[in-house]
Amino acid sequence: MKPIIITGGPGAGKTTLVKALSEFGYATFEEASRRLIAEQSRIPNGVLPWTNLPAFAKLCLALMRKQKHQALCHEIAFVDRAIPDIAAYLKIGGCSVERAFAVEGIGYHHLVFACRPEAAIYVQDEVRPHRFEEALQIHQTLVDTYAGQGYQVVDVPWGTVEERVAFIRRASGLLGR
Repeated sequence: MKPIIITGGPGAGKTTLVKALSEFGYATFEEASRRLIAEQSRIPNGVLPWTNLPAFAKLCLALMRKQKHQALCHEIAFVDRAIPDIAAYLKIGGCSVERAFAVEGIGYHHLVFACRPEAAIYVQDEVRPHRFEEALQIHQTLVDTYAGQGYQVVDVPWGTVEERVAFIRRASGLLGR
């Protein structure tokens, strides 16, 4: 099965959801951008999205390409964001989106699970500098980008982690697997 994407605006509980899916034995892959921000922040003049978005996007593309390749080695795998997320963030930043992002953005499961930011859990931090209203705008751009690339975007209803995991497992036909 192709890798299943969990996406959505910042502060939507994606990372918690992906961690919970791993507890069912599914292969999971962390959010590449958070990892890269942490790594690049430790480097003098590191490449960060708020200082050089196009260069940061290329770093993300390389890491997410590797994650997608690794995910394809598993029967079932979930990724916390995927290559089309990069294209959406480039659009948000007013940057051009190179063809490589569209080409590399194919090859995932046709269902993309979108988690909408939730005010009750939203926290700004060094890797999430956006106000909540901006997080909602980012979410909509992500949804539009995935739909524009032919993916079927499924809204994950807000609820407990257990309810959200059950929803994704049901919607993707994974109950009992």
